[in-house]
Amino acid sequence: MNLLEKEALIRDAAETLESESPEHILRWAIERFPNITFACSFGAEDVVLVDMLQKISPSTDIFYLDTDLHFKETYETRDRLEAHYGLKFVRVSPKLTLEQQAEQHGDELWKSEPTACCNIRKVEPLTNILGKYEAWITGIRRDQAPTRANAKKIEYDVKFGLVKFNPIANWTSEDVWNYIREHNLIYNPLHDQYYPSIGCEKCTRQVLPGEDPRAGRWSGFEKTECGLHK
Repeated sequence: MNLLEKEALIRDAAETLESESPEHILRWAIERFPNITFACSFGAEDVVLVDMLQKISPSTDIFYLDTDLHFKETYETRDRLEAHYGLKFVRVSPKLTLEQQAEQHGDELWKSEPTACCNIRKVEPLTNILGKYEAWITGIRRDQAPTRANAKKIEYDVKFGLVKFNPIANWTSEDVWNYIREHNLIYNPLHDQYYPSIGCEKCTRQVLPGEDPRAGRWSGFEKTECGLHK
């Protein structure tokens, strides 16, 4: 399928898929784009999609970006999911180790230039892994942040040059947690400790009552995204 054909398909499908369930969208996506992958960060939204994919297409690749800076609870959640479903997540690492990054850019780059750190440890590795696929699946939701408010269930990702599916874009946080409870899913225990959005340990803090759910990410900086989706 060439680019023009993909654009026409996306245009026609965007309106139709808007009213469909996440499971329907996943089946539709995998049928038309078998060379597809799911980017998992082991947050609440992503464990929902891991569960759905294991029921629909357990052979679909699921990868995660290992920044070497995740919370130990995140790595433990990864291990528990692998054991429960009998799967192996594809580990995607940055080119630079933390030691090499410190040598080239200074110690604790995340404190002085968090965007540069995200580029090295997230965006560049993501660009490399997505180059192997024709479509990808994410767990973003429209009400997570203003930068995600216009996300469609299917869209063309200009930044990375492939088709992007957001099956739960119209879900609320309550929808996510209802699914987790209904299906008794494994999830990151940090969610129970006032971490609604979990990134790297260095750049994530607890969210206080009344704060925006993403206020705990890059607190103190005018930054709301790591660069993966905007």
